[in-house]
Amino acid sequence: MKKATVLIVDDDQDLLTAGRILLKTKVKQVIVEKNPELLMQILSKEAVDIVLLDMNFKSVINTGNEGLYWLEKIKSQYPHIKVIMITAYGAVDLAVRSLKKGASDFIVKPWQNEQLLQTIGSVFDELKTTTGKKSSLISVKDENYLVGRSAIMEDLQYKIDKVAPTEANILILGENGTGKDLIAEALQNRSLRSKGPYVKVDVGALTDTLFESELFGYKKGAFTDAREDRQGRFEAAHGGTLFLDEIGNISLQQQAKLLSVLQNRQVVPLGSYQGIPVDIRLLSATNVPLKVLADEHRFRKDLIYRLNTVEIQVPPLRDRGDDIILLAEHFLDFYNRKYNKNIDGLERGALQKLKGYHFPGNVRELQYSLERAVIMAEENTISERDILFSPIEQEQVTDTPSFGQSTSNQSLEEMERKAIHSAIERYAGNISKAARELGLTRAALYRRMEKYNL
Repeated sequence: MKKATVLIVDDDQDLLTAGRILLKTKVKQVIVEKNPELLMQILSKEAVDIVLLDMNFKSVINTGNEGLYWLEKIKSQYPHIKVIMITAYGAVDLAVRSLKKGASDFIVKPWQNEQLLQTIGSVFDELKTTTGKKSSLISVKDENYLVGRSAIMEDLQYKIDKVAPTEANILILGENGTGKDLIAEALQNRSLRSKGPYVKVDVGALTDTLFESELFGYKKGAFTDAREDRQGRFEAAHGGTLFLDEIGNISLQQQAKLLSVLQNRQVVPLGSYQGIPVDIRLLSATNVPLKVLADEHRFRKDLIYRLNTVEIQVPPLRDRGDDIILLAEHFLDFYNRKYNKNIDGLERGALQKLKGYHFPGNVRELQYSLERAVIMAEENTISERDILFSPIEQEQVTDTPSFGQSTSNQSLEEMERKAIHSAIERYAGNISKAARELGLTRAALYRRMEKYNL
């Protein structure tokens, strides 16, 4: 039970507080939430083993239907998670209904502490027996992307530990898929502002108008659709951390406005002339190399200095050596649990294939490959044949155009023909397996084979 992560969902704040106090020394992690509407969002982000779920969330409706609804949602998407129902009404019919719908047990509130601990312990033992695996899910979030024993990752960990407790603005650099956003979360979690808000904005996707309204907020009537005052992201991050992702893609006009806020430490909402002081720690990230960013035709140097008190370079996966295998095992364990599989491990051929690949898509591509392998594997181990790399990255990197022709100029039909040919070869002519990999029906694959004379 010490390795369990428990989520308690109940609209009674006193109950949540009591549950957290009781369990915080008994389990690995306790998460509490009053609003059931956030339940599935939490489960998508956190590695939860057991949910304690209230049967009723509306004071005037005590039928238990809400609890049963959320129970069904949990079991349909996360069948491995164990659910213990909570109710103030210990009716046998409710207990039977919840158990039939997949609940592991049922407890009446106010509970007896020893009884609750015994119930959670029993359910967790059942979870371990069922999976035959580690007793707790490993989260894909935060520091798990920092898994690794390579020298380059040890240096990265050291630098994060060194700068996280400071107030320094940090610029995170690295290729797509290396986990820059998760480095930012690690910095926030280890900072002195860890209990404050953490606000992330993909600024590279914002137009000039949206840039100002999203970051600085606006007043009612500032523009046609401004029907009420709205707080900007800078204000929302007050007292905490603001993370600006894709900072290298913002325009020079946007850069000037951002620089003004960072210099003055205040924002002026659209439609207002009154500045609002903001207290934030700024993290930024980009896949644009620093040398390219330093071109003043593209990016203001005075803004770079504001963003870049300290820079952190996230290494590409190809430079991390045996960390590739550690991460592969990590993802195998995670997706085993997510998809209720029991795959024992990776065969030698699969390991060699992973170690010999250059991973242009970095950790994100490795994660994709392992998730797909777990879903599609037909044996109790992952073989070399189960390991397939992203066709997106393959087309961009591995195809060798002839006579100076760029890959981008190749036709979509040629790309499709190559993908079909590769899949058929990989499965030694087994059309069913090739079609399944390509996401096609057998009939659709036959039509394409005829089209391309394969």
